[in-house]
Amino acid sequence: MLIREELEEAEKENLSQYATLSVNTRGREVEEPPCDIRPVFQRDRDRIIHSKAFRRLKDKTQVFLNPEGDHYRTRLTHTLEVSQIARTIARALHLNEDLTEAIALGHDLGHTPFGHAGERALNHVLERRFGKDRSFYFSHSEQGVRVAEVLEREGRGLNLTWEVRDGILNHQTENTPSTLEGKVVRLADKFAYIHHDMDDAIRARVLSDTDVPVEIGSVLGFTTKERLDHLIHNTIRSSIGKNDICMDPEVYHAMMSMRQFMFYHVYSNTIVKGEEYKAVELVETLLEYFCDHSAEMPAEYQQLMGNGDPAWRVACDYIASMTDRYAIQKYEELFIPKSWRY
Repeated sequence: MLIREELEEAEKENLSQYATLSVNTRGREVEEPPCDIRPVFQRDRDRIIHSKAFRRLKDKTQVFLNPEGDHYRTRLTHTLEVSQIARTIARALHLNEDLTEAIALGHDLGHTPFGHAGERALNHVLERRFGKDRSFYFSHSEQGVRVAEVLEREGRGLNLTWEVRDGILNHQTENTPSTLEGKVVRLADKFAYIHHDMDDAIRARVLSDTDVPVEIGSVLGFTTKERLDHLIHNTIRSSIGKNDICMDPEVYHAMMSMRQFMFYHVYSNTIVKGEEYKAVELVETLLEYFCDHSAEMPAEYQQLMGNGDPAWRVACDYIASMTDRYAIQKYEELFIPKSWRY
């Protein structure tokens, strides 16, 4: 028996009846021979880790724009924290840990430079050009799937399984993943950013733990550690033996209240976001430019247009792929006058 087959048998013996077994995958867009060592979801996890899009997350903003301190989160460290939280929950519930980890590591592959500000900037330009037609809309979740299916490996994509792509596509609040593993990641994403964005805000002296309203703290805890621990434990206790990922209503309400507290005091804070309007203008300017000068994009993006993708779509692909640093560099190259050199 191959090692992969032994691992697949172990899943059947050890995982919950509600877990997604590797042997039950809906498969890949392009059929390929199985690995002799790794089940399909482990293989997907490895492909994501080795992708260029994953490596670029280290230079993309989480909340604090281009922070000088060494300990502020980036989009990559956020992704790793989501993965750790999701794996803890999945293991406790006897779900498929490989699938959970693959979705968690891939959930933000489509994120723009400068966090959600970059995403909004792309949509500002698309709305000015095309109106409110949803056909011309950028979503980092949908872009994550496009990265996996089309953009990685010089246009060949990562050829991930359907379950991983479904989890990436549906990791945001308004969507419902098709697997319990995807539902775990959707919650772990919230747990992670509520926890670490508060931690970063305390580090930046924007907030302190004592600022958290008593009605939230009395349910979730009065420190970042207490709140994260409570959210994880409550999810596990509420979901054991169920074909769903649940939380106690009181705890879920407190979590969403904490999320709103963060939106008001951190994500909309004029001090934290003081430079964000510059990032928005930068991204908007780049998209306007490359929509009109598509021939100046790199060859791999020219190839996409050669395959029939419209210029606006490929320009979004190019800009969404940029790190904060590369976007600033490209803007300076195009729009900042250079000194005369002999």
